[in-house]
Amino acid sequence: MTQNIKTTAHAEQDRVVIFDTTLRDGEQSPGATMTHTEKLEIAELLDEMGVDVIEAGFPIASEGDFTAVSAIAKQAKNATICGLARANFKDIDRCWEAVKHARSPRIHTFIGTSPLHRAIPNLDQDQMAERIHETVTHARNLCDNVQWSPMDATRTEHDYLCRVVEIAIKAGATTINIPDTVGYTAPRESADLIRMLLNRVPGADTVIFATHCHNDLGMATANALAAVEAGARQIECTINGLGERAGNTALEEVVMALKVRNDIMPFRTGIDTTKIMNISRKVATVSGFPVQFNKAIVGKNAFAHESGIHQDGMLKNAETFEIMRPSDIGLADTSLVMGKHSGRAALRAKLKDLGVELADNQLNDVFVRFKALADRKKEVYDDDLLALMKDQETTSAEDTLQVKRLRVICGTEGPQEAELTLTIDGMDHSIDATGDGPVDAAFNAVKMLYPHKARLQLYQVHAVTEGTDAQATVSVRIEEDGRIATGQSADTDTVVASVKAYVNALNRLIVRRTKSAPGENVKSVTMRDA
Repeated sequence: MTQNIKTTAHAEQDRVVIFDTTLRDGEQSPGATMTHTEKLEIAELLDEMGVDVIEAGFPIASEGDFTAVSAIAKQAKNATICGLARANFKDIDRCWEAVKHARSPRIHTFIGTSPLHRAIPNLDQDQMAERIHETVTHARNLCDNVQWSPMDATRTEHDYLCRVVEIAIKAGATTINIPDTVGYTAPRESADLIRMLLNRVPGADTVIFATHCHNDLGMATANALAAVEAGARQIECTINGLGERAGNTALEEVVMALKVRNDIMPFRTGIDTTKIMNISRKVATVSGFPVQFNKAIVGKNAFAHESGIHQDGMLKNAETFEIMRPSDIGLADTSLVMGKHSGRAALRAKLKDLGVELADNQLNDVFVRFKALADRKKEVYDDDLLALMKDQETTSAEDTLQVKRLRVICGTEGPQEAELTLTIDGMDHSIDATGDGPVDAAFNAVKMLYPHKARLQLYQVHAVTEGTDAQATVSVRIEEDGRIATGQSADTDTVVASVKAYVNALNRLIVRRTKSAPGENVKSVTMRDA
């Protein structure tokens, strides 16, 4: 394997491998746990958009993780499927069992090499070097494609980092990943570190160097691009920058930066950028992490122009204030209005323009909800439809809790009242509750019907469109015994949306409780930021 990947058509430009870890590092975001079906759907979208390597999970962490990684490995048509393993034979063997059926499998093994991280397993430099040699050799005996990571590489002594990277290469690693585990590095340091390794480590030109950056100081994208300019040829990233703490390098940002500024960064990827918006929305929905409005590339305001000067310039020449077209990322250029007289064919066509394609049975379900929404709103905009789709995706017939009926009584004096009927495990339960406001009363009713210790950490309401009949999108985050779950819902009635979001979060919490069987806490304790 060579450091530079080239093709005849673009021989003058080096190929940058896009390694997506949304399903592994992204899922480590507090509350971002995804279901088995959701993981498979996201993996399929990543594969279709041209992601080179999908890190599907951490197989040793739980039976659920192992099953998901194994299923994704069997499902993938193009991408290399990678699993994560700590530096021990048991992890590596379990990882291989999960990925071995992939068309192109990869084992990714790691160990913390900085002084702080060496203290965790209580290994001195020589003992750790021996551990690296043994485990990488073991991984390579199982799989031809092995990636090795010195966790917290950016805070590891340079001499020791060179030593262990050389050991990993000699043991058979084909990709060397350099993680900025705590997001401490600046772009110049990121570039200098890659250059140093390429210049000092024997055999460095026979492997691919990768960069894995966290965004604690807001420099993940800049650090990743600086590493590429210095010689790294793989970027580890996630959709929407999802990840622990402040997140990871955002796939959409590095890919579009390389595309738009190819004049100064002459590197190419294999990503179909027109699929970015669709997968961004999907990940936001299933993770429960809404994309901030001013988020680069995929934020709601990324292509919005309100200033008079900007609008005038856009009307005369879009390039005046836009460096890329909305269509470049799969975003519709216009926001056409639909209403209660629109039919199935029009709805299907509109959703397809928004990057959503549905089977006939799915379309029928959405059409019923669309008609109900159109009866309450005079005009249904693109954002309304996307909110409708999110609400559809976050509810399931298999959910333990389902909202059947809600009636709120408000007055200018005294407590507010809520009459709620919840379907719990298939049976209806009703109750009346009071609170300081309609939402508080409704939430109290939920707690009375389904007692729990979860604490509300976040409650946010956003209007989807303008007007008094606008849908409200509500996001809720709850925490119970260290488990965090998020929920989202949309409705023209803010209180209804609030209760549905709360119940959605509770359903996710129930799933997390089920997954937290003995031995499953390995993921949260020992695999941080590899």
